Amino acid sequence: MDIRKVKKLIELLEESGIAELEIREGEETVRISRMPTGPIATHVPTYATPAPLAAPPVAAAPAAAPPTAAAPKSNDHVVQAPMVGTFYSAPAPGAKAFVQIGDEVKVGQVLCIIEAMKMMNQIESERAGRITSVLVQNGDPVEFGQPLFSIA
Repeated sequence: MDIRKVKKLIELLEESGIAELEIREGEETVRISRMPTGPIATHVPTYATPAPLAAPPVAAAPAAAPPTAAAPKSNDHVVQAPMVGTFYSAPAPGAKAFVQIGDEVKVGQVLCIIEAMKMMNQIESERAGRITSVLVQNGDPVEFGQPLFSIA
């Protein structure tokens, strides 16, 4: 079945109130469902609330940040998630990651995969440089516009 037909079916499903659609063309079958069949992974962001102005400031012990969560420098290029989905750093479970901190990347080089609606989308580098930080861990859910990598 042509991918354009599948995309059109997804659009029709989104526009209608139908929860599930199954199409058969000869030996090919496509099932599109709004309801996931497996466990749902959710990510709920937490935000720190500011302390009241009258309260004295509390000194917190500095926490050691993991090396993958280093904040990007102001002059680094930040690669952002172009869609909502699940971040994968490697092409398959147990495989070597596409890129790691310190790797040199070229324009168009695959940095990661984001799975969205059961489709694997390769995210490519928009500029050449060196990976200075990886801001997401393998298997984490990501939001649109969320920083993934920084490239110097």
